[in-house]
Amino acid sequence: MIEAQRQAFLESLSQGRNYSPRTIAAYRLDLSQFEEFLQRAGSERALDLTLVDLRLLRRFLGELIDAGLSPRSVARKVACLKSFFRFLRRKGVVSADPTSLLSPPKVPKRLPRYLDEEGARRLMEQPDRSSPIGARDAAILELFYSTGIRLSELLGVRRADMDLERRTVNVLGKGRKQRIVPFGSHAEAALRLYASMRPQLVPKDHEPPPEFFLSVRGKRMQPKGVNELVNRYIGAVADLDKKSPHVLRHTFATHLLNRGADLQAVRELLGHASLSTTQVYTHVSIDRLKRVYAQAHPRGS
Repeated sequence: MIEAQRQAFLESLSQGRNYSPRTIAAYRLDLSQFEEFLQRAGSERALDLTLVDLRLLRRFLGELIDAGLSPRSVARKVACLKSFFRFLRRKGVVSADPTSLLSPPKVPKRLPRYLDEEGARRLMEQPDRSSPIGARDAAILELFYSTGIRLSELLGVRRADMDLERRTVNVLGKGRKQRIVPFGSHAEAALRLYASMRPQLVPKDHEPPPEFFLSVRGKRMQPKGVNELVNRYIGAVADLDKKSPHVLRHTFATHLLNRGADLQAVRELLGHASLSTTQVYTHVSIDRLKRVYAQAHPRGS
């Protein structure tokens, strides 16, 4: 029974709720793991989801914790189960939601990793802009830093999505929500240069894909390729434990707040659904707080 309900649930996420393929894959793995647990707990429970109760769910979480899973991973599985049983209740498969009182473990907050302004400046100097690949890399780095967009959003950008005159880009974010994000003159220059060299990446007699950023073979870039190039360039200027595109998203937000940007405006630029998600950046914007303190306190200087 659970297999059929699981498939229906996952299809509802991709079709009706526009979850990302990555989240759906993670939820599929979570539910498979839960099904294995149910089979160990007893064949009746594995066949009848109406027999799942809070006590059984807590046993499942206990197994995960005993196996050494991080609180963050366990919390994601709790979120998956809650979403799954809400779906089952809406469909009338279960009469009550056993996850309603299920609490995830407390997840310690991780402060974002980011580059300081000098590090960001040196990062943008790394690519060799005289070659098509170098011009592409520079455009990617500049666009990440200038807009704070996500990796998935950058990969989906088409030439038609960019207005170089107005310096804006239309991106498709989480939940397939569109938003228009501005970018600066440095990003504009890098994008124009890459656009002029982009045809050199497309093999002769081949139609280029609609996506703006292309691989060395003239195809749409994949997440792995962008991750690798960002990791390489950040590694040349900073000793960070994480060197992913998300570091540039964190850098974008932190630098805006350090220079006095409004938190609500930063939330809209990042495409966060909740202001609480954006507030994590206030913990790393200590430079701004120090300046405000020095200016405002009678004995702060």
